[in-house]
Amino acid sequence: MEVLFAEESDAEDILKLQYAAYHSEAELHDDFNIPPLTQSLEELKADFKTKVILKIVENGKLLASGQARLESGCCHIGRMAVWPQYQGQGIGSKLLVALEKVFSNASRIELFTGENSEANLAMYRHRGYKQFKTAKLGKTTVIFLERHV
Repeated sequence: MEVLFAEESDAEDILKLQYAAYHSEAELHDDFNIPPLTQSLEELKADFKTKVILKIVENGKLLASGQARLESGCCHIGRMAVWPQYQGQGIGSKLLVALEKVFSNASRIELFTGENSEANLAMYRHRGYKQFKTAKLGKTTVIFLERHV
C-alpha cells in the first residue's frame, strides 16, 4: 500500500469511492443529502485548488482518499473515504496518520463525523481526538473533534 498525492485526473475515481463509502454514513443517519454524496465532479476538481488530497493505492487500485487544508494554524481533515469492502482493515487509520502529517506546522487538527458513526468516533478517539462541539449538517448531527499537536 502506498500513500500518494492525488491529482485532478483522479477526481472521477475518488468521487465514485466517496459515493460508495459515504452511502453507509447516509444510512446510519437517514440523510442522503450529505455533502460527500451531493458533490459534483466539478466541485471535487475545484477542491484540488484549495486542499491537499491524498490517496491510498495498492497494485494500482484506489483503496482510500481524504482531504486536508490549513486555516489559521489548524489542519482541517475531511472526506476520508475507504471502499466498503476494505473498511475495518486499518486503511482509514493509515490515511488519517498521513493526512495529519500533511501540515506538520499546524498546532491543531480538526475533523468531524456523524454522531451515529461509532467506528469513526472510536478510531478518532483512539488517535487522541477529543470532542469539542456538535452541529447540525442537514438532518445529521455531527460531532467535531480536535487534537492539539
